Amino acid sequence: MEQVKTVAFHTLGCKLNFSETSSLSRLLEQDGFVKTDFDNTADVYVINTCSVTDNADKECRQLVRRIQRRAPESMVVITGCYAQLKPEEIASIEGVDLVLGAAEKFNIAEHLKNLTKGDSAKICSCDIEDVNSFHSSYSLHDRTRTFLKVQDGCDYGCTFCTIPMARGKSRSDSVANVVKNAESLAANGVKEIVLTGVNLGDFGKGFEGGKKREETFYELIQELEKVEGIERYRISSIEPNLLTAEIIEFVANSSKFMPHFHIPLQSGSNEILGLMRRRYRRELYAEKVGMIKQFMPHCAIGVDVIVGFPAESDAHFQETYDFLHSLDVSYLHVFTYSERANTLALDIKPVVPVHVRHERNKILRNLSVKKLNYFTEQHIGQTRKVLFESHNKDGMMEGYTDNYIKITTPFREEWSNNIVAWELR
Repeated sequence: MEQVKTVAFHTLGCKLNFSETSSLSRLLEQDGFVKTDFDNTADVYVINTCSVTDNADKECRQLVRRIQRRAPESMVVITGCYAQLKPEEIASIEGVDLVLGAAEKFNIAEHLKNLTKGDSAKICSCDIEDVNSFHSSYSLHDRTRTFLKVQDGCDYGCTFCTIPMARGKSRSDSVANVVKNAESLAANGVKEIVLTGVNLGDFGKGFEGGKKREETFYELIQELEKVEGIERYRISSIEPNLLTAEIIEFVANSSKFMPHFHIPLQSGSNEILGLMRRRYRRELYAEKVGMIKQFMPHCAIGVDVIVGFPAESDAHFQETYDFLHSLDVSYLHVFTYSERANTLALDIKPVVPVHVRHERNKILRNLSVKKLNYFTEQHIGQTRKVLFESHNKDGMMEGYTDNYIKITTPFREEWSNNIVAWELR
C-alpha cells in the first residue's frame, strides 16, 4: 500500500497568490496528497513567491533554511513571480528541489511524480512571452470570503514593476466562466467574493476556440450581480484610468458590490508619475475620488503609494503628502521603493537614500492612521451590515462593514459567516 504524502504551503505577496496557492493545494489533494500546516513536518513544501519587494526574496530564502533545519529530507518546490524572474538564483539555494515558472505551476502534480531528493534542483520554466493561457483559481481558506482570480498579467510598462516579466501579457477568464465559478462558490457557502487580478480593470482579453475574446470588466460585474447566493463582492484593486464612470455608478446602485474601492496612486507628483510611466495624472485621480464620493459619501477608498522612487525630491514627496492629505480617502498602503533587476527605474537618478525612503514611509503610515480614524469616526452612530468571519481568535471574532470598517467583538457561533446589522460606536 502506497504511503500517503503530506504537503504544506506558504504564500508570499498578494491576494492573487493566495487564490493560486489555494488552487494548487486542491490540485495536489485531488492527486492524493494530504495538506498540513507549514509549521508541521511535511513530505513536500510549496512556497508561492512574490517579487514586488526585496523583502519577499529574502523571506523565501529564510523559509527554505527553516525547512532544511526541520526536515532536510523533504521536497521543496518554489513557484510564483520570484521563480519566474530568477529561476537559477532560486535553484542555487541549498535545499530547493524544483522551481516552477509561470507556465508550469499548475502542472505541479505531474512534476512531483518525476522528482527525486538529492538531485540538483530542476528548473521548469519558459520565456514569459510564451505564457498566454489563463488558469482560474480561488481561495477557500474559510467559507466567509474568497479571492477569485479573474485576470492575470499586465500590458503596462511601469518603470518600477517586474510583474509583466513575471506574469506575462494581460489575459482573462471569460465572463461565463467567472459566473460559473461564482455559482460554485455560492453552493459552497461563500458569502463574499473579492475579485482579483494583476490589472483587474483590463479584464476581457483572451482567446476562445482560437478566436480573440473581447469582454469588459463592466460586463463582468453586471453578470455577477445576478448570481444567487453571493451576497457581497469587492473589487480588489483597479487602476484609476480604468475605473470608469459607469463602473462607479453601477457599484453605487448595486445591492451586492460593496462601497469600497482600492485605487493605486503611487505618487501625488505629476513629474514622478511621468517617470514611473503611469497612465494618468493626479488630476484624473482626484476626479475619480470626487466622483465616488459624490455617488457614495460613505464609500471606503484605499490608496497604494510608493515612497523613495528615484528622483523623488523632498518637494515631490511634500506634493504627494499634501495631495493625499487633501483627498477624501480612507487608508493608505505605503510601499518603500526597492530596486528590481531589469526595470527602467534603475536608470533614473538621483537615487533616494534608503534611510530617507524609510522616513517617508513612516510619515505616510502616520497619515494613513489619521485618515482611517477620521473615516471610522464619520460613521459612529450608524447601523451598517457586517459579515463576520468564522475564526475564533482567543474568544474574539472579526468582520467588516460593507464599507470596510473592521469590527472586533466577542465570538458568537451564530454570527459566523453571517451578516449582522451593527451599530458603530
